[in-house]
Amino acid sequence: MSRCKQCNIEILEPTERCPLCNSVLEKSEDLEAMYPQIHQKARAFTMILRVYSFLAITIELILFTLAFFAKISYLTVLIPALFLFYIYMVLRFAVIGKSGHRAKIIVLAFLAVAIMVALDYIRGFNGWSINYVFPSAVIAVDVGILLLIFINKRNWQSYVMPELFMILVSLAGILLRALDIITHPLAIIIALDFSVLLFLGTIIIGGRRARMELKRRFHIK
Repeated sequence: MSRCKQCNIEILEPTERCPLCNSVLEKSEDLEAMYPQIHQKARAFTMILRVYSFLAITIELILFTLAFFAKISYLTVLIPALFLFYIYMVLRFAVIGKSGHRAKIIVLAFLAVAIMVALDYIRGFNGWSINYVFPSAVIAVDVGILLLIFINKRNWQSYVMPELFMILVSLAGILLRALDIITHPLAIIIALDFSVLLFLGTIIIGGRRARMELKRRFHIK
């Protein structure tokens, strides 16, 4: 954007002379400074992610080398790799990613569950990841959805579908209990109750707007 000092106007078109008086235009630095350097920030975050990836790979190579000479199980070296990978996903998905807050909370929460299950398996699989971490993640996501509803009051009905999704996830936990994979069912039952109450509360308190959102999502006339 340029400015003509003679006419005292801003010129939006990419031209070097004023279309009114034919004077040479000057760049308007004040107006250019009003807009944030979005692309520069994105490039900076991308560079940080690349540097982190290089450092993480370097750390893992060093650990694998030490494990080889110390004759330590390679599964032990995978433990820091899991945490480094999760940090990478947080940077890649939550910081740089363009997905909404709902998707970020759900994806990162259950990615953490998957990492905890892998960690449990590496250490002999005692079942704590399925019995306690998985239900805790369900409750944590439900709490996150509840907070987002209070923060985004104007668009609260858009959280009905994530609430319904969390009920399905909780029911998957009940299925794992039926298959004897979950051996301590109290936590998953509490998680299911919390998910159902959150959904019912939204539908009952939300009234017509909540019901219309469900009809719109499922294409019900």
